[in-house]
Amino acid sequence: MRVAGAAKLVVAVAIFVLTFYVISQVFEIKMDTNLGSLFARSALETAARATKPPRYKCGISKACPEKHFAFKMASGAANVVGPKICIEDNVLMSGVKNNVGRGINVALVNDVAPFIDFLKSIPDGTIVLMATYDDGATKLNDEARKLIAELGSTSISNLGFRDNWVFCGGKGIKTKSPFEQHIKNNKDTNKYEGWPEVVELEGCIPQKQD
Repeated sequence: MRVAGAAKLVVAVAIFVLTFYVISQVFEIKMDTNLGSLFARSALETAARATKPPRYKCGISKACPEKHFAFKMASGAANVVGPKICIEDNVLMSGVKNNVGRGINVALVNDVAPFIDFLKSIPDGTIVLMATYDDGATKLNDEARKLIAELGSTSISNLGFRDNWVFCGGKGIKTKSPFEQHIKNNKDTNKYEGWPEVVELEGCIPQKQD
């Protein structure tokens, strides 16, 4: 009887030890898996943060050199979405700001006052940004076009009914501005019914040197 009792005790102890071993192994595997996935997730998050592209002023694609203004602008979309003009990370005009209207929208880095008189009164050295919305050409006369051309525009003479156009120039500029985009209103190629697609423009403008 004592031998049988001792045998039962040995078996019970063996079962307990085996059960404990199995449980500990399973728990260790789970711990390893959890820790592994935790470290892997942490590594992925770190890599994602490291590869996240930097944001530049106005959301332009690359940083501007020193002593340059960053700008980005877009024409209006049909007669629904207004144009947007941003310079040095400040949105000067947009539909959200509710300060845009049908025609040519003008933003100045220096401020002045209304269209032909307004164009004449812009002081030398002023950066001028323009973007159309709906129709920017119908009310333009030859004098207005000439004054805009003197700001560095090459497309203003060809701007027609419901064309989309964005332009950045300056008063007193000696050459034609490289910052201009123009797309014609053409019923065969228009993106919107009666209007061409939005045109966008971005870049870096040299600051005036004293």
